[in-house]
Amino acid sequence: MINHIATAAVYVADQQRAKAFWVEKIGFKVVAEYPMGPYATWLEVGPEGAMSGLVIYPRALMDDWHESRPSIQFLCDDVQAAYQTLKARGVVFQGKPQQMQWGTYATFQDEDGNSFLLKQ
Repeated sequence: MINHIATAAVYVADQQRAKAFWVEKIGFKVVAEYPMGPYATWLEVGPEGAMSGLVIYPRALMDDWHESRPSIQFLCDDVQAAYQTLKARGVVFQGKPQQMQWGTYATFQDEDGNSFLLKQ
């Protein structure tokens, strides 16, 4: 049986720029990085010790990348603290953290305009 999600893909214009965003601003680690043909690498990033990761995949290798948007939520212990830390690193948020019945959340964007949710 399935016991965890291995990866989720995020489609980007520039893998190295996306790598810098996820590693330097978000604080993820590079999980895997190796050649995947002459113009791309297989690039996975994720939180330290996580069982799942993000594949930073080049849009140029996909005909329908514009139809494939990520819908990824990141769980954290304190959305307010994560929001403050990431905002100080230059991460762009779509407003301030919001409190809902199911918890607190904040939405941020990567360098390619993909949106992601921080959730507590």
